[in-house]
Amino acid sequence: MMTMTSSRPYIARAFYDWILENDCTPHILVDATRNGVEVPGEFVKDGQIVLNISPTAVRALHMGNDVVTFDGRFGGEALTIVVPLDALMAIYARENGQGMVFEVESYSEADEQQEEFGEELPGLTAVPTASDSSSTSTEDDEPPKPPRNTGRPSLKVVK
Repeated sequence: MMTMTSSRPYIARAFYDWILENDCTPHILVDATRNGVEVPGEFVKDGQIVLNISPTAVRALHMGNDVVTFDGRFGGEALTIVVPLDALMAIYARENGQGMVFEVESYSEADEQQEEFGEELPGLTAVPTASDSSSTSTEDDEPPKPPRNTGRPSLKVVK
């Protein structure tokens, strides 16, 4: 029997278009603990992050068959966000919650697929922010604590 490719990228793109056509705001829920995920660590909560991927919030959105990438701003910092498709947990409309929750692949299944295709994905990396580059710490210092935000993280275009 022939092995078919994952339907996740096709379904995600279809829901993205459907959400926009209904004048809603598309959001994605991402498992930030997966290999290859590049998101601002200070906004990750319980290993997950919600990202607004509407055209007014991001630039250069690319929803490929293996990865979702876009440029966005977090706390005034321009960042490139990378979300491998196996880390995409859901896509939904912010206004009413309608969308799709994807089956979460176990780590062993993801590892098997990685071995099958012979690709090695980089591990989880925190995207550097301005505060990271300006701080000077020694090995004995405790790592700095991320700022506490009481609001929900969101992206918006700053002109």
